[in-house]
Amino acid sequence: MKDAAPQAVHLSEYRPFSHLIDHVALTFRLSPQGTRVISKIAFRPNPEAAPSRELKLDGEQLKLISARIDGRPVNTEVTETGLTCAVPEGAFVWEAEVEIAPADNTALEGLYMSNGMYCTQCEAEGFRKITYYPDRPDVMAPFDVRVESDLPVMLSNGNPTAQGKGWAEWHDPWRKPAYLFALVAGDLVAHSGRFTTMEGRDVALNIWVRPGDEGKCDYALDALIRSMKWDEEVYGRAYDLDVFNIVAVDDFNMGAMENKGLNIFNSKYVLASPETATDRDYELIEGIIAHEYFHNWTGNRITCRDWFQLCLKEGLTVFRDQQFSGDMRSAAVKRIESVLQLRARQFREDNGPLAHPVRPESYIEINNFYTATVYEKGAEVIGMLKRLVGDEGYYKALDLYFDRHDGQACTIEDWLKVFEDATGRDLAQFKRWYSQSGTPRLHVEESFEGSRLTVRLRQETPPTPGQSEKLPQVIPLAFGLLHPDGHEMVGTQMVEMDEVETVLTFDTEGVRPVLSLLRGFSAPVIVERDLTAEDRAFLLAHDTDPFNRWEAGRALAKDVLVGMITKGSVAGPDYLSALEQVLRDDGLDPAFRSLALALPGEDDLAQTLADGGMTPDPAAIHGARRKLSLAIAQHLSGVLADTYDAMDVPGPYTPDAKAAGVRALRLTALGLLSRVDGGRRAARQFQQADNMTEQLGALTALLTIGEGGAQVADFYRQWSHDRLVLDKWFNLQAMYAPPEDAAGIVEKLSQHPDFDWRNPNRFRSLIGGLAANHAGLHEASGESYELIADWLIRLDPKNPQTAARMTTIFETWRRYDADRQQMMRAALERIAAAPGLSRDSTEMVGRILG
Repeated sequence: MKDAAPQAVHLSEYRPFSHLIDHVALTFRLSPQGTRVISKIAFRPNPEAAPSRELKLDGEQLKLISARIDGRPVNTEVTETGLTCAVPEGAFVWEAEVEIAPADNTALEGLYMSNGMYCTQCEAEGFRKITYYPDRPDVMAPFDVRVESDLPVMLSNGNPTAQGKGWAEWHDPWRKPAYLFALVAGDLVAHSGRFTTMEGRDVALNIWVRPGDEGKCDYALDALIRSMKWDEEVYGRAYDLDVFNIVAVDDFNMGAMENKGLNIFNSKYVLASPETATDRDYELIEGIIAHEYFHNWTGNRITCRDWFQLCLKEGLTVFRDQQFSGDMRSAAVKRIESVLQLRARQFREDNGPLAHPVRPESYIEINNFYTATVYEKGAEVIGMLKRLVGDEGYYKALDLYFDRHDGQACTIEDWLKVFEDATGRDLAQFKRWYSQSGTPRLHVEESFEGSRLTVRLRQETPPTPGQSEKLPQVIPLAFGLLHPDGHEMVGTQMVEMDEVETVLTFDTEGVRPVLSLLRGFSAPVIVERDLTAEDRAFLLAHDTDPFNRWEAGRALAKDVLVGMITKGSVAGPDYLSALEQVLRDDGLDPAFRSLALALPGEDDLAQTLADGGMTPDPAAIHGARRKLSLAIAQHLSGVLADTYDAMDVPGPYTPDAKAAGVRALRLTALGLLSRVDGGRRAARQFQQADNMTEQLGALTALLTIGEGGAQVADFYRQWSHDRLVLDKWFNLQAMYAPPEDAAGIVEKLSQHPDFDWRNPNRFRSLIGGLAANHAGLHEASGESYELIADWLIRLDPKNPQTAARMTTIFETWRRYDADRQQMMRAALERIAAAPGLSRDSTEMVGRILG
């Protein structure tokens, strides 16, 4: 019999904790099976809470050894989720000793072990697996930590205060919630540097890795230093401790964690060398290092009152890291990449059973709400706010935010209030972006009479789970007007749409202009607008806004592909000529040209067809993309060959944006050329490549055309010793397996001796690779659905967090034909019926099934 259904937590039920904490002292006596954690916590009544003579502390999977209040033993009532005891009326000191087994903690939440290293992950609610504590973000305190172990390196938050043989002590003077606590102990070596803040503080920087990996830390350290400098220059925020430590961990559920002064990272987002990391790896390392560092102020110094406010720290920090990456690289290319990610992940989320507001109203398991909506859409909301108030108003409000709320746990209301106070704007309607789920549709109609262009705009947001009625939102629309000869008649302007319908009129002196709408993707909406292929080709050739120029090409490609799928048509000369014009334009950033040549993904096309009222056929989509790629390759073979040769820049590898853009265009050309030369160039490049970007790009090109068997074997022999490169080996084979063979290939790979399914990176590389193989995932037999369900059922008892997140593979099940729907639903129901299914996966599967 299953346990009773887990209960939801509601935003409306928030109440302050009964007590405040003045100080926390923790001692860890580390042992794989019997770590002792001794806590000494100074409590006092919270004047903002109802008086209570009872203390309720969170705690899970803890063995209580002793408990005292003011030095005297106390009776406690212990349950699976915490303990309760009577407390004095005033202030008191709580002491407890518990025992935990880090070696048995396969969930990688709390204190666990990774290849002999002790490591913590406490966000969102992992600290309760370390000791009894009010494990909520609005309870903040300074921490002193003593670590006792025979391991050579022992780290915690804050500054080191003392150490001796077998022990080390740390003091964090800044008040923090328990989710930001961190501890690491292991046989580690440091790659070190220094940074002097604008306030004159000399900061020691260390990146701690396993012996042998210290030669792969240069870029991470450089990214950290650039992040620290950028945050000072752009936001006026200086670092506030004497030490900043980063630790690379192989077994980690997420990308990284911003613990105060001790960031813990998935190894894949720290370690890089030209031979083992791609340009994309370098870009991710730069962005994630920056993201976690920026959390020092937007997340740590100012944190969330409760987990419903998660977007307060994550949306703002994602926006900040996007700004940083845009400044470090190409702002236009970064914007396109951010929108691609938003549409692939968040629009899909908004369009299905997992839709939820940027600030949810309820949850069962908070780990399930670390979503694209909270992160990516949360960042878009910040971007819209900045556009509405302007740069000066934005930074004025941010200064007020840091001054007013430093050291506090805040809400969205606090955040919006500083903008209202700093700029005088009323943001009551804008707040709907935080409370309404779904992606607004913007319907556009144009008419031209005499010398007047009239644009009628209408917004609507479709119903989403739990929200059938939608109110109009504030939509900042950036636009421009282009003359038919290609020059810009009206430069970029902004209009605020806050009604269901808005009408814009323009006097154009008898010339009908072409409207360039939603420049820079100024709001996260879907534009529904009838444009001819000629209009799209014109915008692709002439728009002065880089995003809209790329968008026009992508829309043109979608039109062509939908026509091929639904009508059996072929690519017309307008589209192919427009692509050739972009490819030949040496004035354009090579990275932009690479993006412009890339076709929409298969999942994206499936959603486009579904939005048009059609049932997508994964095999037909796959076939159409292959046919169009071949048509492009045949039409542009000469210029593609010239581009491939021209982008072969001599000299040693560098990871900078300019060089990466050149390689991106070279590899895009190679992928297309492989369709007409049988992979000849790709095979040669694979053998000659001196960096992972070009070697992996060549292998991808070969696998895409059904070749590369020998190169796959060579790649394994060359890189079987490198755990992160092996992840790429597993992933590529799953992603590019022929659809009819995908399930069998992945099943065989899952039996490979190097497939460690308990390691989240390795599991995601293989099973996630199959999920990314759209035609292989949805192959008509349903074998992939069965295989994935088998693996999620197996993983869930060991690592419920990773298993739950990967159930989203099935979130679009209603999109497809009846047979596929039935098979996916059966797979979901089988997962739901698994004995002892975790709360994490139970919630996710239930929401997906609806």
